[in-house]
Amino acid sequence: MSIRIIGGGPAGSAAAIAALRETSSVHLYEKSRFPRHKVCGEFFSSEIAPLLESLGLWQEFLELRPAPLRKVVLHFGNRTSQSRLPDEAYGLSRYEFDRLLFERAVQNGATAMRQRVDPLDLWRNASSSGREVRAIGRQSRASPSSERLFGFKAHFEGAVNDAVDLFFFRRCYVGVSAIENGITNICGIAPEADLRSYDFQIDDLLAGWPPLARRVESLSRTFRWITVGPLVLGGRWKQLSGRSIYPAGDALGFVDPFLGLGLITAVGTGRLAGLAASRQRPVEEHLSQCRRALRPAASVATILRLILGAGLASSFGPLISGRLLFQMTRPGLFAY
Repeated sequence: MSIRIIGGGPAGSAAAIAALRETSSVHLYEKSRFPRHKVCGEFFSSEIAPLLESLGLWQEFLELRPAPLRKVVLHFGNRTSQSRLPDEAYGLSRYEFDRLLFERAVQNGATAMRQRVDPLDLWRNASSSGREVRAIGRQSRASPSSERLFGFKAHFEGAVNDAVDLFFFRRCYVGVSAIENGITNICGIAPEADLRSYDFQIDDLLAGWPPLARRVESLSRTFRWITVGPLVLGGRWKQLSGRSIYPAGDALGFVDPFLGLGLITAVGTGRLAGLAASRQRPVEEHLSQCRRALRPAASVATILRLILGAGLASSFGPLISGRLLFQMTRPGLFAY
């Protein structure tokens, strides 16, 4: 049986590695050339260890010397809340992480095809016995400009520490944390209306909020800002037209990045999708397993997004413990 995987990011590559333990025929379609930078918080909580161990990649991950992250600092207006993380986390660029997974998938036997494909056309032309993992990332949607959200990211040189700084202001969110090689990643989300007020100059947006400006004033940007959007938040969790298509990663639903679950979710659901497709499990069983793992975190994210969207972060934020927030939003097991 042949497995087709659309998307070679963390979710798709994890699916390919997992599927190759069950079948020898895996075709991995990816439109981009690796390695490349992507908008991402580049944060890995401790749950990444067992996931990468199950894929045979944990030691290789450590050899990339990810930055150790041991505490979280929440910034709401001029007030802060600092907590130690329950377990050590890691900072590693998508540039290195995506390369690691994609190259391992190919080394293990996946046939890589660097081309843009229409997943529905691919399915129509495929044999009825084939199965597909869809890991095509987040989607955009049409909505009023005041409501549309855009993500942005850049890397900076300068002194690093072991904290993840999360800034909440207006209706915006910005995360600042170290990655490998003494680099700091700055990544955030803002409504289009707020970005327009700064003429889409991200440096000006950062400088316009004093606590954030103080945090980044000693840092020097190493490349231009990368932007993406509009973003669609929330889960879909629906079976696709009754076909044998297993969604993974952001194709399942895009959870707010301030929870630090994006990469864990990508690898975890990708692994589940690869195993489910190769073992010919029902798609609904795969979706149910993903729901059990992610529903608690998604529920908390919805509440926090409402608070942030209403401009109430400065009022309600200081009541939130960073450690408690972290514990409330840990995913369930990504295991069959």
